[in-house]
Amino acid sequence: MLNEESSRPAGVGRLISDLRAAKIELLSAQCAADRLRLQYSVADIVSFGEPHTLQGAIASANALCRFFASIQDQMKPGQMKQEQMKQAEQRK
Repeated sequence: MLNEESSRPAGVGRLISDLRAAKIELLSAQCAADRLRLQYSVADIVSFGEPHTLQGAIASANALCRFFASIQDQMKPGQMKQEQMKQAEQRK
C-alpha cells in the first residue's frame, strides 16, 4: 500500500484487516513451533530434521523477527501495553 493510500479510510481498513489476518496466521505458526518444542528435543530436531527444511524455517522466523522488530522500534512507548513491553524486553 502506498503512503497516500494509507490516509484513505478504505486503505486503513484494509491494512487493519490484513494485520489481523497475519496475527492469526502467526499464532498458528507459533502453535506449530510449540508442538515441535514439546514433542522433540532440540538435539533430535537437529539430528533427524531435514537440513533444508530447518534452514528454511529458521530463515522465515528470522525474517519475521526483523520485520516486527522494525515496527516495534518505530512505535511510541505509549502505543504498547506494559505487558507487551515486558515481553519484548525479555526477548532481547
